[in-house]
Amino acid sequence: MRLVRVGVIGVGHLGQHHARIYSGLSGAKLVGVTDSDPARAHLIAERHGVIAYRDTAMLLKEVDAVSVAVPTSAHHAVTKACLEADVHVLVEKPIAAGTGQAEELVELARRRGRILQVGHVERFNPALLAVRPYIRDPRFIECQRRSPFGERGTDVDVVLDLMIHDLDIVLSFQPGRVEEVRAAGMSVLSSTNDVANARISFSSGCVANLTASRVSSTRLRKLRLYQAEGYLSVDYHARQGILYRRRVGHGGRPALEREMLNGGTADALTMELDAFLRAATAGTRPVVSGEDGAAALALAYRVLEEIGASAQGRQL
Repeated sequence: MRLVRVGVIGVGHLGQHHARIYSGLSGAKLVGVTDSDPARAHLIAERHGVIAYRDTAMLLKEVDAVSVAVPTSAHHAVTKACLEADVHVLVEKPIAAGTGQAEELVELARRRGRILQVGHVERFNPALLAVRPYIRDPRFIECQRRSPFGERGTDVDVVLDLMIHDLDIVLSFQPGRVEEVRAAGMSVLSSTNDVANARISFSSGCVANLTASRVSSTRLRKLRLYQAEGYLSVDYHARQGILYRRRVGHGGRPALEREMLNGGTADALTMELDAFLRAATAGTRPVVSGEDGAAALALAYRVLEEIGASAQGRQL
């Protein structure tokens, strides 16, 4: 893989890690960073011995690819500028603030022949990678994602902040067309929904039940998939999967045989950035494409619409 000149736009909580990983990643040459806070940009640039650019336009003249880790409200404008400069883009999730913006970015990337990857990093979680080979037409999917309340991420609804990870993962199992969405949510500490639940039915007959909360006392990230021959359990935090296979037990009774699937210690973000650079170099479809990011966002907004309808129904 040839050396890719790369930059990072936005070096806050997430972007700083993109810069750190790129600086040591084989196949990447970190050229520089930029941020709306010049002092922050200089701090991260000095840490890695690169240039802190005054603005995005200057950085784009020097790179082949960038990570965009700015606030969600700026994803569309910044990503659009990068694509128009013929630079490959990895934009953090969600791909944009609105579905129309997402579709525009997907079309622009296609037209310019640039790679557009969306930062749904959970796709690279070692535990999920370990169980994927065993997934066979799941009938019921259960997703739980809980975290304590914090400042970061509260500029958007919990559906766009947390649940969208699981919406993307469920869609990656190709369960078919969305037939029905039922959802409910409520605000607890912010001005938007902090807790949400969605039940989604697909044309394949699969049903997914997803719960997301950012006002929990503990962190929890789990996935369960039930299918004809057994079920799979994923603990993203522990990086461990469990395969339960149906078998014939004593006396001919049905039983479940358990097999542990260790995901290993590989870092998900490092694998995500490496996959992005490989896609940019080869010109191949990324693991999480712009189309994937747009589909997850569209489903997230459908969940939000149902939450709004449910709340309005309670008031009537």
